[in-house]
Amino acid sequence: MPQVLILVAAGAGLILAGRWFRDMQRRVQAELRATEEALKERDAEPVPLERDPSTGIYRPRHVSKAENPTRH
Repeated sequence: MPQVLILVAAGAGLILAGRWFRDMQRRVQAELRATEEALKERDAEPVPLERDPSTGIYRPRHVSKAENPTRH
């Protein structure tokens, strides 16, 4: 009889662990979706470039917060 109780307890533990894993997986997927959407929005905005006169390399222009309040 104790073997049956141990099996029932192990089964209940596996069910609870499976539910916890499923909930964590859904939470992580939702967070990844939100992050991907934020990255797509960020990448959709054009980045203004300016040429460095000494090297000739184009670099992102430093935008002040007053010019573009949406960027952080």
